[in-house]
Amino acid sequence: MQHTRVVVVGAGVVGLSTAVCIAEALPSCSVTVLADRFTPDTTSDVAAGIVMGGAPIPDIPLQQQHRWFKDTFDHLLEIARSQQASEAGVLLSSGWQIFREVPSERRPFWADDVLGFRFMTDAELKGFPQYKFGQAFTTVKCECPIYLPWLEKRFKRARGLLKKGRVSDLQELCHNYDIVVNCSGLGARVLAGDSGVHPVRGQILRVHAPWLKHFIRDSDGHTYIYPGRDSVTVGGTRQVGDWRLAADKGESEAILERCCRLEPSLREAVRLGELVGLRPGRASPCLKKMLLETPAGRRVPVVHNYGHAGWGVSFSWGMALEALKLVRESLIELPPPSRL
Repeated sequence: MQHTRVVVVGAGVVGLSTAVCIAEALPSCSVTVLADRFTPDTTSDVAAGIVMGGAPIPDIPLQQQHRWFKDTFDHLLEIARSQQASEAGVLLSSGWQIFREVPSERRPFWADDVLGFRFMTDAELKGFPQYKFGQAFTTVKCECPIYLPWLEKRFKRARGLLKKGRVSDLQELCHNYDIVVNCSGLGARVLAGDSGVHPVRGQILRVHAPWLKHFIRDSDGHTYIYPGRDSVTVGGTRQVGDWRLAADKGESEAILERCCRLEPSLREAVRLGELVGLRPGRASPCLKKMLLETPAGRRVPVVHNYGHAGWGVSFSWGMALEALKLVRESLIELPPPSRL
């Protein structure tokens, strides 16, 4: 029997996670990742890669968001505790999220999923005099420039194929594939005809500051310091509707100034570079299946998994598992000629 041909469009952390899930769980399928950019040139390569929740996403049941977060955290924690941790670029990271005002929800929905969640003590908060409340916990961090190549290797071990190419219309894939999985991120604006998808520009700096061991994140999500394996990520910007990919020197100075107020020793850090990425913004992530009908009358299942904004890494594996369920459903619903 011929293998069912599945194509995953997009090679960021969402696309590769989804492709790995499908290839490992469904050996009866031949799975191809098709993208115009692969690591180190994806938006995910710019991401700080820390698994952390923010405010709940509107229009998505909180239980579903919790499942996506927990499934992702548990999967990455298992990697961080394994002998593959170094090769995968996955590590544990401890630190603080600080608030200028005490939030109405002091304990977020993901508090029981991370490790050792607690409220910061008065002694800890003394280090941040402009802040009135804080949360301390240990989470998982993916060094995406390391993690993405590791995912590619894992995908190839599951007999997956990586193919470089530009897709301008999902219809063009229906001739060569039986199921299409759309993880195109910002590209879904065109490929899915979704005008709700928009760029959220993020600019970061990477610096050499090996003495920093704990992350610090302002709850506004714009100011953060994330120590990693080989560098420290400091950020950032969250500019909705901004398509600029060039780094802005003025913004870099503003970012560093904000972060130095939280951690003065950063003034001694050596700058390694500036990076810009365009997050695929959307009011809420899109995860659903539909049928695409070709001019010839063939009906091809399409699974959409895009629009993650700043939740890409934090939801990546949980949403990949759910996309896998939709692919399984699509296999059952495929017409007999496509399954021969």
